[in-house]
Amino acid sequence: MPDRDQFAAWYRGPTRRRVILAGLGALAAAPFRTAMAQSRVVIQNGETAPIPIAIPPFIPGGPNDTEAANGIAKVISDNLARSGLFTPVDPPAFPERITDIDTAPQFGGWRTAKAQALVVGQAKKQDDGQIQVGFRLWDIETQQDMVDRAFSSPPQNWRRIAHIISDQIYTRLTGEQGYFDSRVVFVDESGPADRRIKRLALMDQDGANLRYLTRGAELVLTPRFSPSSQTITYMQFGQDDPQVCLFNIETGQRDVVGNFPGMSFAPRFSPDGQSIIMSLQEGSNANLFVMDLRTRSTTRLTDTEAIDTSPCYAPDGSQLCFESDRGGKPQIYVMPATGGEAKRISFGDGTYSTPVWSPRGDTIAFTKQSGGQFAIGIIKPDGSGERILTSGFHNEGPTFAPNGRVLMFFRDPGGESGPSLYTIDISGRNELKVATPGYASDPAWSALLS
Repeated sequence: MPDRDQFAAWYRGPTRRRVILAGLGALAAAPFRTAMAQSRVVIQNGETAPIPIAIPPFIPGGPNDTEAANGIAKVISDNLARSGLFTPVDPPAFPERITDIDTAPQFGGWRTAKAQALVVGQAKKQDDGQIQVGFRLWDIETQQDMVDRAFSSPPQNWRRIAHIISDQIYTRLTGEQGYFDSRVVFVDESGPADRRIKRLALMDQDGANLRYLTRGAELVLTPRFSPSSQTITYMQFGQDDPQVCLFNIETGQRDVVGNFPGMSFAPRFSPDGQSIIMSLQEGSNANLFVMDLRTRSTTRLTDTEAIDTSPCYAPDGSQLCFESDRGGKPQIYVMPATGGEAKRISFGDGTYSTPVWSPRGDTIAFTKQSGGQFAIGIIKPDGSGERILTSGFHNEGPTFAPNGRVLMFFRDPGGESGPSLYTIDISGRNELKVATPGYASDPAWSALLS
């Protein structure tokens, strides 16, 4: 039996590898408008033309609403800027001070400020203690409002409202689903390299509202969200064999899925959230098994003398991708979700690991090791169109945003330094470091919360 540090090194080695916002109701002041905007992000062949968008501070309904009003506008601006598809206009260029969201803006002045879209909003605390936030999205060229909505929620959830508004703006101007109203679970790491403490941590996709889910008494690895976003599955390694666990975010309850002979690792939910697929080690080999969470019965999917691991379902549940060294070195394979013949889809130099299927269903992300470099890339399920998005030492563990446009991964420089989280667009542009309190690895992105 290896100790926990040996196990972590083996597992992470190059050859192995809707929470509903309480009280948030949509109070539609007006439906989505049907007019097509001239100000629309152009996404073609991986190249983008970011749209200049102005986001003035929201109007406070009273003296106690200023902090939330300013904060909502800033979160929206930060979200859109971080996507790489929008360029917020600098406040000194604003031609007017917005005092009424129901009054048409000075379109000529905003056009002079180079804005193509304008977001105006108001935040007001109501008599029942709820905060009501309304906003309008204006197309400067056509002089029409494209979105006119309002929401109410407990005041402490104002950041959540900002993320939802960001998603609506993003969707209206790109034609794609947003991804801002989502969470990321990851492994928080602290302490010296030879005595690293690892805890499960949960945060909003922008790094806010961080909280720890475990205390660090056991080694934790590879957390993954249920499609419901309320439950996480992960590996726990204490004094006994590695265990596959479930953690309910809302209640804090932890359950062990089952005790298996040998090592179990790389658990991941099925698209319907009713099953977990995982890899179980038997001697020197490992095969894929799926467990029905209702009956706790397991079904074997592969039976080889190789190491099959890191399984991930296609979003429709019909297929799964996984990593296997059955061909001599780790590569990516695709097979029916019920088992059967597996087709190898990776054929480049080096080794491939940690495959994960895009929510769009059109690509699979992976980690590739070749020539001393660790790259994050994507490939189509039929093996065509392989593209490397970023390369360096040591990149690993990609996870898709809910809309499939952005990937998060971790980079570990080694030595006394620790890993950090990064995001990158699937075009290979806009690589950004994600702020976390300490070292961070093994990220997993949730589905949209609403």
